[in-house]
Amino acid sequence: MPENGKHRRSRTTSLTRGIIAVSTGGAALALPLIGATGAFAAPAQPAAVEKAATSTAVSGKGIAAQKSKSTTYSVVLGDTLAKIAREHSVSGGWKALYKDNEKVVGGNPDLIHPGLKITIGAKGGNKSADKAEKAESKASDRAEKSADRADRSERTSTSLAAEGAPAAEAAPAAEPASYTNDLDGWIKESLAVMAEHGIPGTYEGIHRNIIRESAGDPQAINDWDINAINGVPSKGLLQVIDPTFQAYHVPGTSMDSYDPVANITAACNYAADRYGSIDNVFGAY
Repeated sequence: MPENGKHRRSRTTSLTRGIIAVSTGGAALALPLIGATGAFAAPAQPAAVEKAATSTAVSGKGIAAQKSKSTTYSVVLGDTLAKIAREHSVSGGWKALYKDNEKVVGGNPDLIHPGLKITIGAKGGNKSADKAEKAESKASDRAEKSADRADRSERTSTSLAAEGAPAAEAAPAAEPASYTNDLDGWIKESLAVMAEHGIPGTYEGIHRNIIRESAGDPQAINDWDINAINGVPSKGLLQVIDPTFQAYHVPGTSMDSYDPVANITAACNYAADRYGSIDNVFGAY
């Protein structure tokens, strides 16, 4: 991408760079509270049922607290799975770390990028303890559900009689979208960010320009044209110079101009401002 309209077609240089998707920390045992939550107070529960549910819930929470030892690590420039595993003394080395995070890292363990997160110790622990925790959790759930059913039935009947209408149940929360750790996933994630900010562009338009500018290499850099001579070489998938990247950076994306999603969204934001859309770009821009 040019400075003052002076841009030359890029010549890419293949480099090795790691990129990773995000995953959250280890599992946590969530136990619902027993009691009235509606507009009317629920009648008292039988003492035996309430005591059993409370005792089991406390025990289950204790086990969960003891078992929760996972760590979320944010990848920085220069990191590799081997380096992270070594610095955090991961049992089984980088292979174990990759296995725990394979779903978010993708098919290439050498491909991780700064700003994204991996979980350390996600699947560790004693199997016997895990089984005991699961059994304890199931027992807790059964006891609480038994107590909650009677409470919910009473509250529902009271509410219907008072309001004369069926009680509406809350809609389940939508799960966050996940994207593959490759060119297809980067473009789709960028399109989602662009939609949030009203930036026009299509998959075809973005893909066509990426292939021309960098051949899909997020580490591509032009070290020979006028921008490079002026000290601001074009970088990344859509060959954006730093001044343009900073001026058209889209909030919520990485400040690293080599980051695939940040590079694409900034370039599309620039193209929308200058050409109306990245779809209208068919050459050096």
